[in-house]
Amino acid sequence: MSDSPLAAGAVRKRDATLLTQGNPRRVITSFAFPIFLSQLFQQLYNTADAWIVSTYLGDDAFSAVASLGSLVFLMISFFVGASMGAGVVISRYFGARDPENLSKAVHTAVVISLLCGLTLTAAGVVLAPHIPVWMQLDEAVRPYAVPYLRWYFLGSVALVMYNTFKGVMNAVGDSRRPLYYLIVSSVTNVFLDWLFLGPMGLDIRWAAIATGIAQAFSALLCLKQLVKKNTVYALRWSRLRMDARSLREILRYGLPTGVQNSVIGLANVMVQSNINTFGKLGTAACGAYAKVEGFAFLPITSFSMALTTYIGQNLGAREYDRARKGARFGIISSMVLAEIIGLIVFFFAEPLISLFVKGPGAIRIGVRQSHTEALFFCLLSFSHCIAGICRGAGKAFVPMFVMLAIWCVLRITYITVAMRIDHNIVLLFWAYPITWGISSFIFLIYYLKSDWIHGFEKKQSLRS
Repeated sequence: MSDSPLAAGAVRKRDATLLTQGNPRRVITSFAFPIFLSQLFQQLYNTADAWIVSTYLGDDAFSAVASLGSLVFLMISFFVGASMGAGVVISRYFGARDPENLSKAVHTAVVISLLCGLTLTAAGVVLAPHIPVWMQLDEAVRPYAVPYLRWYFLGSVALVMYNTFKGVMNAVGDSRRPLYYLIVSSVTNVFLDWLFLGPMGLDIRWAAIATGIAQAFSALLCLKQLVKKNTVYALRWSRLRMDARSLREILRYGLPTGVQNSVIGLANVMVQSNINTFGKLGTAACGAYAKVEGFAFLPITSFSMALTTYIGQNLGAREYDRARKGARFGIISSMVLAEIIGLIVFFFAEPLISLFVKGPGAIRIGVRQSHTEALFFCLLSFSHCIAGICRGAGKAFVPMFVMLAIWCVLRITYITVAMRIDHNIVLLFWAYPITWGISSFIFLIYYLKSDWIHGFEKKQSLRS
């Protein structure tokens, strides 16, 4: 019999939380709220970064940073998505009170993430000079893009490791510490951005360096907690190795999510490349809108992540009715909050866009994009929540296939055809609401008709 506190049933509230007990609404809300706040602080410091770059380096530098966001997401999202597989495995073993397999999954995930981070760093540094050409960036913007990309990717190991460490803590119900660490990191990032670009008058490389330093700081804070003794997820250097079973499970649930994130990123890169054909005005306007839209992702991300952990733990504990009730509550809450933010963006688009760009032409384009997309944030929320539920239920291939077909293939096809018919930037904006609506319809049918509740049991019976 293991003497682990998890096996003994004595889970310390500060270190981990069982989401299989208590009122589902209260449990999900209390778990999602720190994630919401962490995403809020992350969005605020991303917004502050953009504002500082725009203020001290000008619109061309801002355009470079903003237009590269989709490409950076594409390259990073696969590794971050793949690490989510570890969260699914860990949350399931935590809910099932299986400390031995939980520990193996934690150590395997850390090794995988370190290797992924080093791979991403090497690829990003090598490809940095070619990316602005591939994305058809304006000639005036490219000199800012290359150094920013190169130095950003030099810090990507810290980014990948932080996401893995945060995922481990979230999987065992601890969403508060990652929030505290992110707040510290966010404040550090904004201060260093201001210091480097303002008083010190340094170039755009230092905006990326500031981000890397802040990410490393947050990763180290998480690591300090992970190596702490007497926690259910304690990290021991002597146990850092890949366990074959854990590796298979993490890849089974993580690769589909990584592929899903990558195809979304690929579609966004295609959209951004087409936006870049409208010149600096289009690039700056859409970059400004992306910063504003980021706030709509706050309830979407917080509830989809909370649902993944909640569903994973409760299905691991075979609390099926509880899983269904929590899923319904999470979906409705996320959709309502996302639509409220959408209404705010719709009605206050002009002052929000003008925070980042000053030219009337760019502001006009950004407002048009806001008016086209903002009222459909509820559909975006629904798709992400169902994807989160599927991941928690061990059905990660379902959102991968839906988003590959709709958010990548269909979206790119629509854009290609639309741009040949009429080179109008508004047609690009409609690519998002259209594909959000179609994917939501498909996910609704799957959610209502499939037996997603018993996914883990079926996999176990097939293996036995």
